[in-house]
Amino acid sequence: MVLKHIFKVTRPRIIVLIFSLSILSPFLLYLAFQGHPSHSPDQWYFPKGLSKQLFQIKDWKEEMPLQPMKSPSKEVFDAITVDTHELEPRSADFLGMNPSQSWETQGSNDTNVENKKFVETNERVPNLEREPSKAKGERVVIALDRPARVQEHKNAIAAEPSQYFKTATGLPRMLLNKTRHEREATVPVHQNEAIVQPENAAIKRSTPIESAVLGKYSMWKRGKENETKLDSNVRLMRDQMIMARVYSVLATRKKKIDLYKELLAQLKDSQDAFGDADFDEDLHHSAPKKIKAMDQLLSKAREQLYDCKLVTHELRVMILSADEQVRRLRKESTFLSQMAAKTVPSGINCLSMRLTTAYYLLPPEKRMFARKENLENPNLYHYAIFSDNVLAAAVVVNSTTMHAKEPEKHVFHLVTDKLNFGAMSMWFLLNPPGKATIDVENIDNLKWLNSSYCPVLRQLESAAMKEYYFNADRISAGSSNLKYRNPKYLSMLNHLRFYLPQIYPKLDKILFLDDDVVVQKDLTGLWSIDLHGKVNGAVETCGPSFHRFDKYLNFSNPHISKNFDPNACGWAYGMNIFDLSEWKRRDLTGIYHKWQNMNENRVLWNLGTLPPGLLTFYQLTHPLDKSWHVLGLGYNSSISEEDIENAAVIHYNGNMKPWLGLAITKYRSYWTKYVKYDNPYSQKCNITE
Repeated sequence: MVLKHIFKVTRPRIIVLIFSLSILSPFLLYLAFQGHPSHSPDQWYFPKGLSKQLFQIKDWKEEMPLQPMKSPSKEVFDAITVDTHELEPRSADFLGMNPSQSWETQGSNDTNVENKKFVETNERVPNLEREPSKAKGERVVIALDRPARVQEHKNAIAAEPSQYFKTATGLPRMLLNKTRHEREATVPVHQNEAIVQPENAAIKRSTPIESAVLGKYSMWKRGKENETKLDSNVRLMRDQMIMARVYSVLATRKKKIDLYKELLAQLKDSQDAFGDADFDEDLHHSAPKKIKAMDQLLSKAREQLYDCKLVTHELRVMILSADEQVRRLRKESTFLSQMAAKTVPSGINCLSMRLTTAYYLLPPEKRMFARKENLENPNLYHYAIFSDNVLAAAVVVNSTTMHAKEPEKHVFHLVTDKLNFGAMSMWFLLNPPGKATIDVENIDNLKWLNSSYCPVLRQLESAAMKEYYFNADRISAGSSNLKYRNPKYLSMLNHLRFYLPQIYPKLDKILFLDDDVVVQKDLTGLWSIDLHGKVNGAVETCGPSFHRFDKYLNFSNPHISKNFDPNACGWAYGMNIFDLSEWKRRDLTGIYHKWQNMNENRVLWNLGTLPPGLLTFYQLTHPLDKSWHVLGLGYNSSISEEDIENAAVIHYNGNMKPWLGLAITKYRSYWTKYVKYDNPYSQKCNITE
């Protein structure tokens, strides 16, 4: 009871005392601080060492001027790990992570901050205390310099800290800002250069590209940079003429004769102004007036004739008609290109006739070639070339000898038909291949090659084959088999490749070359390639879904489907190294005869030599590196220049032969540089580049 009474009496006094202390304690603390100037602020507020409040001192600058303070201790600098991200330009993500970017700096004249690195870390600094309530979510940002500059700044801060800080983080923030600003000022320059330089290079590369290959529009042309305005008048006139045709049909249906005549007249005027233009600058100067007049007439027609269903129907009819016309023209183009491939240019025909005349005027003793003893020497490099084209054969021989390291060891076996034998012989008598050996032979002198032995000769003499080749109605009926009506398929020269061991019985290896190839490197390395028991060394041509056996052979026939894999890889004729010893041991010519007899009615494959070659040399072909033989220069305009330059042999297979006018222009120079245009016979026949 006594204690309770005492507490009741003293409680008001205790409350008054507590209230007084809470009010007066800040003033007492302030007076105590003013009374002890030797106590620096960092000693007063951070008695146990530098804590994270060092970096929160910005709150105190609002209350009183910053008093002299100690420089940051060595532990602060040593505890920092470098984060090199601070040296890069700031991204939006980074700014989002660092909401406070308004750092204040004062008194720094240091402009050489190139080598400074900055640290941004959430890790606890060793030997430093933090208040948990304030440490959460906060970042420490401190400058770390190279040793000499670190010491320099330490000394400066220790001497005059008030000149370097408005806040405890002033100097680090100042240095970080300067570095970031300098780097952000330079980076866009480098980025612009990185964009401009590839663009200029692409523009430069685009200038020589043929428009026939990539089209006539180029995003890299400087004059066509605004894609939305690219040839707008050309496109507008095309659209206007299409709509004029549609409305002219609708006008006849609705018996608007006057409007129909107006549309036809304006359509003719627009067509005259349009011409063959592909670009606005190609249009006639009257085109703008024609566009305006047509626009007015189409507006008039729209008001009188427009019917959504009818317009849609007529447009659909026009599309179908155009599609049919495209198919017909494509068919005609294929037919004409095949016809052009069959033709012999007048210059080559003239050359052959003049050389033939000159040959038969020679006395017999001058018609002989030198070094006959090399023809059967198996230790030399032998080539087989079967051709009826004098100029083409000359290029093959000339290009091969020019790149041969030891031309005296190279022997060319050239076989031609009776018609071209004199011309071929005369050319090489007048233009011998240097130290190399050459021999020209007439196929008619191979007496063993007759219809009783050779299935192809027997088939070519059959009535069915003559009907297939020479029936005019069949030729005009379609283009599916046009490529097989080429005269080369009627020539035994094309099938002579299957009789190499019979023609050259004393040779072990021979390199077969087509007459539409160009040799660009020494080929003697082919003779040293190990074929691993195979007979034919060739470059494979198959891809994921093309040039496989099912492309060439009829796999609906059980003779094919039971014996061959439809996905087996195809290969190319044109440059093939043959092991004649292994050929004879396996009797591959007999296998060829077997399949050729079974295909008399073309039930296994269409005409040609590659399909029977695939069957004859099935699983007996050794794949060569593709750089030995690059194909497609007679039909493919997208072969890279690098592939052509690195190839040992380039092949103009296809219809666009280099001696024809329809040759691909950019590939023709690889062939023409081996043609002897300075030869008197070439000049008389007007054979020029």
